[in-house]
Amino acid sequence: MVNNKNNSSNNQIHMEVEDANPEAKYGDPRKFDPTFKGPIHNRGCTDILCCILFVLALLGYFAVGILAWSHGDPRKVIYPTDSSGQFCGQVGTPLQNKTLLFYFNILKCASPLTLLEFQCPTTQICVEECPNKFLTLVSALKNNEMNYYQKFCKESNISFMNAPTILKEGLCPAMLFPSQKFSRRCLPNLGTKPGGVIVVGENSTTFTDDSGQTRNASDLLEATKKSNIAVEARQVAMRIFEDYTQSWHWILLGLFIAMVISLIFIVLLRYLAGIMVWVMMIMVILVIGYGIFHCYMQYAHLKGTPGGNVTLRDLGLQTDFSIYLQIQQTWLAFIIILSIVEVVIIILLIFLRKRILIAIALIKEASRAIGHVMSSLFYPLLTFALLALVIAYWAVTAVFLSTSNEQIYKVFNTTQCNYSMEVCNPKTFQNSSIIEVCPDAECRFAFYGGETSYHKYLILLQFYNLFLFFWCVNFVTALGQVTLAGAFASYYWAFKKPDDIPAFPICSSLGRALRYHTGSLAFGSLILAIVQIIRVILEYLDQKLKGAQNKCARFLLSCLKCCFWCLEKCIKFINRNAYIMVAIYGKNFCTSARDAFFLLMRNILRVAVLDKVTDFLLFLGKLLIVGIVGICSFFFFSGRIQKISNDINLNYYWVPILTIVIGSYLIAHGFFSVYAMCVDTLFLCFLEDVERNDGSSERPYLMSESLLGILNKKNEGSK
Repeated sequence: MVNNKNNSSNNQIHMEVEDANPEAKYGDPRKFDPTFKGPIHNRGCTDILCCILFVLALLGYFAVGILAWSHGDPRKVIYPTDSSGQFCGQVGTPLQNKTLLFYFNILKCASPLTLLEFQCPTTQICVEECPNKFLTLVSALKNNEMNYYQKFCKESNISFMNAPTILKEGLCPAMLFPSQKFSRRCLPNLGTKPGGVIVVGENSTTFTDDSGQTRNASDLLEATKKSNIAVEARQVAMRIFEDYTQSWHWILLGLFIAMVISLIFIVLLRYLAGIMVWVMMIMVILVIGYGIFHCYMQYAHLKGTPGGNVTLRDLGLQTDFSIYLQIQQTWLAFIIILSIVEVVIIILLIFLRKRILIAIALIKEASRAIGHVMSSLFYPLLTFALLALVIAYWAVTAVFLSTSNEQIYKVFNTTQCNYSMEVCNPKTFQNSSIIEVCPDAECRFAFYGGETSYHKYLILLQFYNLFLFFWCVNFVTALGQVTLAGAFASYYWAFKKPDDIPAFPICSSLGRALRYHTGSLAFGSLILAIVQIIRVILEYLDQKLKGAQNKCARFLLSCLKCCFWCLEKCIKFINRNAYIMVAIYGKNFCTSARDAFFLLMRNILRVAVLDKVTDFLLFLGKLLIVGIVGICSFFFFSGRIQKISNDINLNYYWVPILTIVIGSYLIAHGFFSVYAMCVDTLFLCFLEDVERNDGSSERPYLMSESLLGILNKKNEGSK
């Protein structure tokens, strides 16, 4: 009875990696073929129509780029423009030294028009410096201060004019306020009295505007806020850009360290796979545990400090993100998130402890394969280079498209006018009928736009740019997957390793992929790109509907976003396995996807036991690398290392930290993707090995002895 129980328990353990009889609906198992020696060399081109479509789409992409570069002007992103549409501070122009934008009457920025047009409806000129004192035009004429005042006037001869004439012609502002630079603009520098009373000038709470009306200093504050609405995002972007210019060399050093650590991990996995997997699991738990401890110490440190108990809701949206790190609730949120991640990882490791042993054996087999195909470790460098090229082309084209609008001039006036905000031509405006109807009207630069067919379809060109970006990125990724799959499949199906492995497996596989299967790669990438662009459109619609109160529409949109997210994950899984079959058998994409899907469904238990657990262990390795590099960069950029960090002055120290963390994950993912692709390829190969062969002398298994032991199989003649 005891022996029977032991036998039944052993059989139950092995059933974790054994399947029931395959069902007919998932196709017939692979038959033994004595001529099959791995990736087939005699193959033909696949999915030719999709290859042609991809080439035509790339030609159209280049045409869009040329069109955007011929119309675009990136200076519009960098420099502010005056009322004539000229760039302030542009090198090589008369305004080269006039880098700041000055508003004649910033009170008009409080108009709702500012929110609609993103342009303050007042005269704007470029100046060298902001005003540093409170001064009216009348007092400047009376006290002989026009030499200073004229710095903030239009370039005209006003020496013999009186104040009413100057103001009527719109040549000078009615008054100057002490101002400060803000995102290349001069904005009033208001003071406050005890009790929060706002003052202008030295100690005045009121002033007289250009129409003779007495105004409160608080009106200036409101106008300043409205003028900021279109530049706050830009201010944050400029600060982030400044941080990058200050820390780019340290960021590159951090990414280089991440690459070295990733390479060391891969090399150690090659020789110490079992030990390294357990070290990775323990280290991930310790790194996350330290994160929880650090967040708790920050939380305890802020307890009782002034402002530390402010909630995120009370704080609202702040452009200075470091403020969020000065309240307890932020660190409490970090503690909760990290604790959940820690508990989930520990629970998974406890319940998967038996299957982890099986996954380690598969990782060891992948280590042997990579050891025989060492060039595969350097292939991610080619993928990085191609992805960098695609990203750079997309980003440059997007910037040129967004800045390829023309100068649009509109009618601005202070009194009621039927022509207000209509498009006008500044060259012919003085002779038009608008002046007769609205004497105080002016034709001023409003924004960048256009009325031509090119400008009307700019949004479609932007979507085309984004769609081709997704398609090209997916194609580069697919090319890497097929190349690595072909190389590792040639290792698995080599009867005598390493003698039967091709001399240059990576180069041979890359050549086959480009020569025969560009169409198949483009086909799979196209399907994924379509789903991704639909997700972008759904996000765009979600942003548009945020102001609406239609809960039903919002619910349906959320369901669609969730469904397409799941669909994208499924397509990525199917594509990955389809590319492996393309690399081995050279069939078209649809046939390969079907064969891979049926093969996995015939062995669904093994998929859950081996493949997914291995992916989880490799993911822990990525987390460990990101955690180590992230913690080191945090101590460095946050000023914890005094001797080095004192020389770095940053607006947001999290900018380089976040950049290094994201870059480290991408680098680790690039190196570990070699392992992941190797595991997936070997996994599909040994599934076919089990179906093709039976372990006899005529049909021996080609898998390693460790995998044979896990599957409770053996070859005849082996001990």
